[in-house]
Amino acid sequence: MRTDDFDYELPHELIAQEPADPRDSCRLMVLDKATGAVEHRVFRDIIDYLDPGDLLVANDTKVVPARLLGHKERTGGAAEVLLLKRVGADTWEALVKPGRRLQPGAVVEFKRAGGDAGEVLLTATVLEHAEGRGERIVRLAVPGLEAQGTAGADASRLEMALDTAIHEVGHMPLPPYITQYTGDDDQYQTVYARHEGSAAAPTAGLHFTPELLHRIEGKGVRFATVDLEVGVDTFRLVDEDDPLQHEMHTERYTVSQEVVDAVHRTHEEGHRVIAVGTTSTRSLESAWDDELQDLRPRLREATSLYILPGYRFRAIDALITNFHVPRSTLMMLVSALAGRDHIMDAYRQAIDERYRFFSFGDAMLIK
Repeated sequence: MRTDDFDYELPHELIAQEPADPRDSCRLMVLDKATGAVEHRVFRDIIDYLDPGDLLVANDTKVVPARLLGHKERTGGAAEVLLLKRVGADTWEALVKPGRRLQPGAVVEFKRAGGDAGEVLLTATVLEHAEGRGERIVRLAVPGLEAQGTAGADASRLEMALDTAIHEVGHMPLPPYITQYTGDDDQYQTVYARHEGSAAAPTAGLHFTPELLHRIEGKGVRFATVDLEVGVDTFRLVDEDDPLQHEMHTERYTVSQEVVDAVHRTHEEGHRVIAVGTTSTRSLESAWDDELQDLRPRLREATSLYILPGYRFRAIDALITNFHVPRSTLMMLVSALAGRDHIMDAYRQAIDERYRFFSFGDAMLIK
């Protein structure tokens, strides 16, 4: 197995620059993982492929407006900080630009999003490199607010103030291949998003509308949610020739006892667990306990689960997903579920049929 096995040529114009409107009007490719047979439908038709008693499991994480555009305190030059993961009450792991000029000790100032005038609402001080990585650890501060400690009410007060400031100055962190979108930031959130903490959206869920979910539940299909705080590592390309040499970094996830019970009930009754997206898949599969040989609940535990062909799925039976970036770990995950040859053939058909790819693109049901 080589990383090249998961590569393909994509015409640039097929990278979706805006979401379908309405959400459920995008196209849907239905792939039979056993035979490789393909059908071409519209996403709202997905209800035709769901049976009473099936369980949909979605990731209800919400995207933080984590792209902070500011200026260096000393020189006034433009600078950018992309918050990736909170590692303390006032510290985050982040990508910073320009990296060479933002060394430890550098301070970036941020004003309210949408204008250069006005007071500085937030600052970021570069502390150090993240361990073994190109990212930096940055300390955020609200000018005029002094932290009086790191525990109890003081830490909570500090986090609340910082979260408010981030929302005042931050922009939605759209993927770098989306360069032309000028629409509503809410279109990059799922309609069921609840728990804020991600640097990217669980994009398979973007296609659902409240009306479609109501129709699905009216058919007797159950709906449950997990929470995985999506990081940019999920979407990065695999640079190594041998995918086994690639290192997956950790993300935090939660699977409740209620979800574990719902999965048990679904399988005991002979129905399917259908993951909405690769992040829901990784959450459920990460919750599997090899010693217990069963799922167990998890609360903000760390996962670095890397799913490659040959992996045996324990929790999910089917998957709703988007079309993924070539040479990515997500191409490997869907190939593990449906077979590499079936996936690569389906992607060739998608290109021939002019499907729209990536975060704002069309959807695939692997059944």
